[in-house]
Amino acid sequence: MDQATKHDITISRIFDAPRELVYRAFVDPDQLCEWYGPAGFSVPCETVQIDARPGGFQRFVMTNLEDPGSRYQVEVALSEVVENELLAGHQDVERIDAAGPASRSRLRLEFFEEPNGQTRLELRQGSFTWEVAQGATRRWESSFTNLDSLLRRSV
Repeated sequence: MDQATKHDITISRIFDAPRELVYRAFVDPDQLCEWYGPAGFSVPCETVQIDARPGGFQRFVMTNLEDPGSRYQVEVALSEVVENELLAGHQDVERIDAAGPASRSRLRLEFFEEPNGQTRLELRQGSFTWEVAQGATRRWESSFTNLDSLLRRSV
């Protein structure tokens, strides 16, 4: 497959928590720093800033636990926000200690009520090369495992 071909990733995940709690985990700085980031990374709570409205943002730093000097500034510019239903815009990720442009991708998170108080999250992000798309999918799935743990403690 041609590496230059662009791909969007799509992830559908069911969380055993009400939609309002799942959405809140994305817009509450104290919660986002508890779960965001794949295995081996953390988000220091003092770096998180969120303004969840159209024209708002999510900003935080993701730190590699094995190499704390390896840090990434993450900024999501929100263009669409519907409380408990939708967060959409674009995400920029830039390595703080390295030269070069930030990587930019479109990001759309939709939250749906499911039976028995569950929530289905539909994530769409891209576009990426095939290799980057595979890595992004793994990173989100790892983060969502952390989110599952946080939601179990919240319900």
